Amino acid sequence: MVLTSRRQNQQKHRPFVIPIFLPHAGCPHQCVFCNQVSITGVKQNTVGPDQFRRQIRQFLKYKKEDRKPVQIAFFGGNFLGLKQEEIESWLELAGEFVSQGLVDGIRFSTRPDTIDAERLDILENYPVATVELGVQSMDDQVLVQAGRGHRASDTIRAVEALKERQLDIGLQMMVGLPGDSEARSLTTARKIADLDPDFVRIYPTVVVENSRLAEWFKKGKYLPLSLENAVTLVKKVYLLFKQEDIDVIRMGLQATDDLGNDSFVLAGPYHPAFGHLVYSEIFWDKAIAAIEAAEFVKDTLTIFVNPRSISKMRGLNNSNIKSLKRKYRLELIDVLPDASLAEEELTVR
Repeated sequence: MVLTSRRQNQQKHRPFVIPIFLPHAGCPHQCVFCNQVSITGVKQNTVGPDQFRRQIRQFLKYKKEDRKPVQIAFFGGNFLGLKQEEIESWLELAGEFVSQGLVDGIRFSTRPDTIDAERLDILENYPVATVELGVQSMDDQVLVQAGRGHRASDTIRAVEALKERQLDIGLQMMVGLPGDSEARSLTTARKIADLDPDFVRIYPTVVVENSRLAEWFKKGKYLPLSLENAVTLVKKVYLLFKQEDIDVIRMGLQATDDLGNDSFVLAGPYHPAFGHLVYSEIFWDKAIAAIEAAEFVKDTLTIFVNPRSISKMRGLNNSNIKSLKRKYRLELIDVLPDASLAEEELTVR
């Protein structure tokens, strides 16, 4: 597939996102895996106008001069599930910063079944640029067991409606949900790729306290993926999206104080550097393939990668290097930068 100039531009210039979390706001019910307070680290459900403005100004201080565009994002809830006056109130507040030239646009996350002509009409008067849909799965049986309350057909219809409005679209999927499997997750990924979103996020399912999944886990009715299996599965999903030139902007939950607390995360493949683990496994696979193809018999090896990929090749705590040394009985492995290589390429000597 050849990248369109629009998608090339998006991948080259990812926005500087200022997150505003609205835990459970607009949600018609709580999904089995969900406890947004634990996931977002936000303890309150409402943010007042003054606090909102302070948060935006504080985040803008962190923005580097070359980071553009800038977007205010409403996450953690079901944005279009709010009452119309609430939706307009939030958009008015965010729109102030767009009018002042400090922010370029607005984005939010919402459920696929909240996308309809009436709600999308509300957005017409505001600088909304991006909509993210909590798809989670394209398997109706998995969606039912997860308590999502929508079907895969709702996602297809929602994406079509958003494309008609020429909005950028992000789709969020999860692996390891109740009733899910590797085959079903890969099928979900293929169906999401067929919808041709602008980007995706991939989340492994973790068991957080005060969720229905926590009750099932304690009763032995749900077994989460191990960290190792989750990393390998997300790697396969990631590579599927990359093959279709779809940008993967996140793998794994954003680290928060609560998610690092064992009293909140009861089980499952949570890791603060989950995405890095996925990239490291990808580079491990590439290194193995390159070494096997080169038929090395020496006791030293040099691996060349793009400067941005050195840590991915090495792995956390040099895990890849240590494993390669053991596997091939090597005394020394150097990982050196080569700016002529793409970020996911490597060569060995």
